[in-house]
Amino acid sequence: MIITFETALKSLCPNVYWSMAQGDYANIIWGDDSVQKPTEEEIQAEMVRLQAIEDARVQSEEQAASAAKAAAEAKLAKLGLTADDLKAILG
Repeated sequence: MIITFETALKSLCPNVYWSMAQGDYANIIWGDDSVQKPTEEEIQAEMVRLQAIEDARVQSEEQAASAAKAAAEAKLAKLGLTADDLKAILG
């Protein structure tokens, strides 16, 4: 998933109403005077931070899936079966 400007702004200010026209920082309408609007740089930094977290999550899921597949293949091999044998059984 690609982290958007809007996602980062929601992360920084989750309980603040705001709207933005044309995806442009200059067109943000801030709905809460008690909370300071983040700067464009702060939002960009949050996008980078959130993207790093998302990338790590995806990589972790891919590694877990790969490890699970390897474990399943090892169990099949102990039984004298191959992945192709399992496909033939399950269809």
